[in-house]
Amino acid sequence: MADAAGSGTRTARRVLVAADKFKGSLTAVEVAERVTAGLRRVVPDLVIEALPVADGGDGTVAAAVAAGFERREVRVAGPLGAEVTAAYALRGDTAVVEMAEASGLQRLPAGVFAPLTASTYGSGELLRAALDAGARSIVFGVGGSATTDGGAGMLAALGARFVTADGEPVTPGGGGLAELASADLSGLDPRLASVRLVLASDVDNPLTGPKGAAAVYGPQKGASPQDVETLDAALARLVKVLEEAVGPEAAAYAEAPGAGAAGGIGYGALLLGAGFRPGIEVMLDVLGFAPALERADLVITGEGSLDEQTLHGKAPVGVAAAARAANKEVVAVCGRLALPPQVLGRAGIRRAYALTDLEPDVARCIAEAGPILERTAGRIARDFLV
Repeated sequence: MADAAGSGTRTARRVLVAADKFKGSLTAVEVAERVTAGLRRVVPDLVIEALPVADGGDGTVAAAVAAGFERREVRVAGPLGAEVTAAYALRGDTAVVEMAEASGLQRLPAGVFAPLTASTYGSGELLRAALDAGARSIVFGVGGSATTDGGAGMLAALGARFVTADGEPVTPGGGGLAELASADLSGLDPRLASVRLVLASDVDNPLTGPKGAAAVYGPQKGASPQDVETLDAALARLVKVLEEAVGPEAAAYAEAPGAGAAGGIGYGALLLGAGFRPGIEVMLDVLGFAPALERADLVITGEGSLDEQTLHGKAPVGVAAAARAANKEVVAVCGRLALPPQVLGRAGIRRAYALTDLEPDVARCIAEAGPILERTAGRIARDFLV
């Protein structure tokens, strides 16, 4: 446990649980359930509001559904072309689409990577399904991708054409873009022109270069050093061809923050006119965080690992920033804690409680995350609520 400023206040009586998933252990909904159960064991009459959150990556649709959106399912192409059942969320004319539902690493067979051939085509089909359902505003959460195709597959599903010098469609995936000779975006679904599309991501990388999609994230998707070179050159080829097709803005978008998100699908979204915003900020707006925050005395946030990455746009820091602006106290739960108290304090987190405080065996923490999290929530209740 790390405390940024002394002992608990012991004054809170209404708690907002706004935590992300513990990846590999608990969904955000399950985190909220376990924290609620642990708090109520100590303070049975406590008023608790649960608002599972996500930062645009995997779990974003689930968070929207937990907040009252309707879950819609559709059959789309997975990253290797085989059909999968993917979900998006809809409330009124607002849709939340999560690219990982169609094109994420979770859609690959266990132990299988396809850095050169995985495609975002299914993500385009998900966007089209949201349009068919009447969406006029789409939050496009990107992260957890199996792909590095610059969004070419997504654009193809929405009506764009990418062909080789022989006039044949390029093969799926980032590797196929090396053979790209021309592109035609005139066939894009006309409904896209009148839809508000928001690119929600915690990644602000450009598309290409040493900080680009292939170099930074390709290895996580199974790309060898040679694959990274191939993919980066292929993405540069995509930009060059699109510059010839649509003008200099294609090159400008490649350098824009978020272009390199999720294997470059951010670039494709920017070409569609999307506005880039940090994923957690977008999701807090969509989920109705502000009114829930106003009702709370204490906010509990968290994710599986509170570490250096957390500080770069992840959900707990987004929640803490909003809470601090509203003068609300924040504590965090996590599986593993790798941030010192002073850093937590600067991020707006009063104290962090790690599962490893109670169970030093990491493997057991992962396997028994739910019960240990309940015990951890009991500690928060005794420190802040009794």
